[in-house]
Amino acid sequence: MRIQRTTRARATGHGRLLLAAAGLAGACALVVPQAATAAPAGTYSASELSQVSRAVERADVPGTAWGVDQSSGRVVVTADSTVSRAELARITRAAGSDAGAITVRRTPGALTPLLSAGDAIYGGGYRCSLGFNVVSGSTYYFLTAGHCGNVAKTWYTNSSLSTLIGPTMGSSFPGNDYALVRYDNTSLSHPGGYTAADAYVGESVKRTGSTTGTHSGTVTALNVTVHYSGGGTVKGLIQTTVCAEPGDSGGPLYDGTKALGITSGGSGDCRTGGTTFFQPVTEALSAYKVSMY
Repeated sequence: MRIQRTTRARATGHGRLLLAAAGLAGACALVVPQAATAAPAGTYSASELSQVSRAVERADVPGTAWGVDQSSGRVVVTADSTVSRAELARITRAAGSDAGAITVRRTPGALTPLLSAGDAIYGGGYRCSLGFNVVSGSTYYFLTAGHCGNVAKTWYTNSSLSTLIGPTMGSSFPGNDYALVRYDNTSLSHPGGYTAADAYVGESVKRTGSTTGTHSGTVTALNVTVHYSGGGTVKGLIQTTVCAEPGDSGGPLYDGTKALGITSGGSGDCRTGGTTFFQPVTEALSAYKVSMY
């Protein structure tokens, strides 16, 4: 996990408290040759692709992300710079005679959760980003990343920890990557204006984070599994071409007023570009029984 401790104060507003996300750099494609007994191109069934996905998971290689690309009928594996050729070979061996169903894409940097600081939030010596404001009854909360919620019991608006926001009420990481924080400071505004929605491949999206501000990109895959370098596997993520950097974790992914996701992790930066993975917001809303407003 690539974690950045807070070392200096960062100016933040108390307005929307909307923050964003991790980055992963552009990938060049490397297609793994088909095994001699593999089925011809385009003939893998849904069940076979599911079996290949499970084989990739069993290979247990940190620094990889994978999911089924419906357009090509292949399991696309994204491998960061820490993954060796031997580890890639381990993945294809795990798939056996169906190795031809795997397409490998390399990406520079390391796939990591991006924990450091939308609006910045501070807790436990770390900085993250606030995602979306939500409500249950008359109690207001916000969503952020689970790997952020795991490291701090209480959150503040500033690095000196003098302006309280409230406590972490729940967090889930690995497996998922979402957390819920309650607003205990009644002097803080927490406007809404978003409606939860599911992302789709090809959708133009934006994300906001306290480290790098707002950046745009495109959704490239859904239901992606990421095995982060340093540990932690998260399933069901949205993959995008949006860049991000440490501290953007927990921030929002959105399309206009549609709330789509919470920044999880990735690699790369906003100078050279990147790929970022997001936890779907609908899953977090269901888990905590909270709503957008």
